[in-house]
Amino acid sequence: MKQYAIEISNAQKVFGQYTVLKDINVQFEQGKIHGLIGRNGSGKTVLLKAICGFISLTKGIVTVNNKIIGKDIDIPSDMGIIIESPGFLTNYSGYKNLQFLASMRKIIGKEEIKQILKEVGLNPNDRKWVGKYSLGMKQRLAIAQAIMENPKILLLDEPMNGLDNEAVEYFRKLFLKLRDNGATIILASHNLDDIDCLCDTVYKMEDGQLTQIK
Repeated sequence: MKQYAIEISNAQKVFGQYTVLKDINVQFEQGKIHGLIGRNGSGKTVLLKAICGFISLTKGIVTVNNKIIGKDIDIPSDMGIIIESPGFLTNYSGYKNLQFLASMRKIIGKEEIKQILKEVGLNPNDRKWVGKYSLGMKQRLAIAQAIMENPKILLLDEPMNGLDNEAVEYFRKLFLKLRDNGATIILASHNLDDIDCLCDTVYKMEDGQLTQIK
């Protein structure tokens, strides 16, 4: 019997006179990578924000791990997120940024933070401010903060942005390993190669409507 990490029922989101999400119904199975494609402005990011509780729906229900967002919980706790540009503290090092974020829930400590930085290809002893990081370094740090507490669900919006080809290949393998270890991943990307080689299912967002194409 299939188990679903995320279930969305009759989801609609209206901003003023513009309906961004139009009665979306979808179930994302646990332990799979689910691809999300569509043009800019199609509603992908709004859907991801609704799943993680960053915005409320005009109508409909989002359920994460059998808990209704906005009723049972406000924001899912066991979720790693990359949506748009992460709000890092620009005058802190990468390590200090992760240490600050980790202090909120106290799940991991110094050694785990150092290990995850190494895993994404960053030096945990580098004192360079994040404000001086390249785009690729910032993206590595974003991936580190998303996965550092080993969440069961990952929402990744363009996670390969700014990465060179070698890094892309590395992170593809990493995401597959996380899936194989039980993580449920929703991957929004314009890169169809990433979608093709990573995703177990694929959904297309167009004009606020979601259609499964794989």
